[in-house]
Amino acid sequence: MSILLKGGTVVSANGSRQADILIEGEKIARIGSRLDAKEAQVIDVAGKLLFPGFIDTHTHFDLDNGVFMTADNFETGTMAAVAGGTTTVLDFATQNKGETLEEALENWHKKADEESSCDYGFHMAITDWNASVKEEIPVMTKEGVTSYKLYMAYDSLRVSDSEIYQVLKAVAAENGIVGMHCENGDLVNEGIAEEKAAGHFKPSAHPASRPDTVEAEAIYRYMAIAKIAGAPVNIVHLSTERGLELIKAARKEGQKVYIETCPQYLLLNDETYSLPDFEGGKYVMSPPLRKPSDQEALWRALREDTADTIGTDHCSFRFQGQKDYGKDDFSKIPNGAPGVEHRPALIYHFGVREGKITKEQMCRLLAENPAKLFGMYPQKGVLLEGSHADIVVWNPEQEWVIEAKTQVQNVDYTPYEGIRVAGRPEMVFLRGEKVAENGEVLKKNRGTYVHRGPCEYF
Repeated sequence: MSILLKGGTVVSANGSRQADILIEGEKIARIGSRLDAKEAQVIDVAGKLLFPGFIDTHTHFDLDNGVFMTADNFETGTMAAVAGGTTTVLDFATQNKGETLEEALENWHKKADEESSCDYGFHMAITDWNASVKEEIPVMTKEGVTSYKLYMAYDSLRVSDSEIYQVLKAVAAENGIVGMHCENGDLVNEGIAEEKAAGHFKPSAHPASRPDTVEAEAIYRYMAIAKIAGAPVNIVHLSTERGLELIKAARKEGQKVYIETCPQYLLLNDETYSLPDFEGGKYVMSPPLRKPSDQEALWRALREDTADTIGTDHCSFRFQGQKDYGKDDFSKIPNGAPGVEHRPALIYHFGVREGKITKEQMCRLLAENPAKLFGMYPQKGVLLEGSHADIVVWNPEQEWVIEAKTQVQNVDYTPYEGIRVAGRPEMVFLRGEKVAENGEVLKKNRGTYVHRGPCEYF
């Protein structure tokens, strides 16, 4: 059956207009004024905003950190995604030492296939680079993987500068892009050791062990390597003003550098680490939360179209039984926090409603730019005739409170507990099928793998 959405405001990155949308099958058939379709189910969406389905560029579902598995796997994590208006996620297929990339990709397909409630793709996280792995990069392209992840921190994951250089050249030859976790791993290790030697074991020692310079140095080094390699790069989860200024300087010299930040770096700061009764442990993530001045700089980057995407770095460990493993030693607290469910509402309320960004910029940051950069446009990320009917019917006035007890995320807390927001997805369509309504999932396991093409370097 066809579906006709009548009377809404269609939002795009370049403007908004009142129009009807006719959905036929999995795609948008027509967009225009006063559309009529005799056999269609008509849904009145007057007063609502019609966004493209949002894309989360950064999730970690079903992740094993060596001690614990994340609370959210692909079943629960993608249910939370669609409940909040996200219809596509990009997770990280992580290569274990000694594995081929094909084995890593197969492992993640086993986790996600037939389990996901939104569409999904994979960044390939490389931890073991060698000549045979290099030969697999074109194979990954054929498998629809055109983006990669490297780490400059974490001893079990990080790669050397020379390996970064080689990966960048190999991926650029395939019109792909490499995202980087930018922290100086040696300095992080030293910082942790120094804090513990000084008798500092509480969560407040976490940000002290990895100050903003640790991120900024890694960003500068990564961009220097990329400049020599002649490759575009993506800086994931940018958290600092210092790092932002280095990126802006590199762009002035002509480098292609893309910026992802996350809601936690826009809305929370390092005061949370001093909360009593180990409450600060909920906010231990890397990079850590920063100063209010860093938040202001990141909002300014969004407003000025300097930042490109907003992901979540959703990595959910339960507070009870997982996070509290590090109650007596901050370095043992599993890093990460949940966020995939609440990102659109947080950005709409604190960004659009408070006048920091426009609804068109929100569309660009959460839908169009991710689709372009990661090879999914115009199939996804935009409302156009012929595009996938991934549509979020957004009620801009609905007020509600974010609470762990009512969330879909399979975790016992949210870092945004008790925050009142206005704006929520009233209906969420995934390739033409209504899969969520008013925060509740109606249909599960409807997600399919997104075979992505070349990255678009805008």
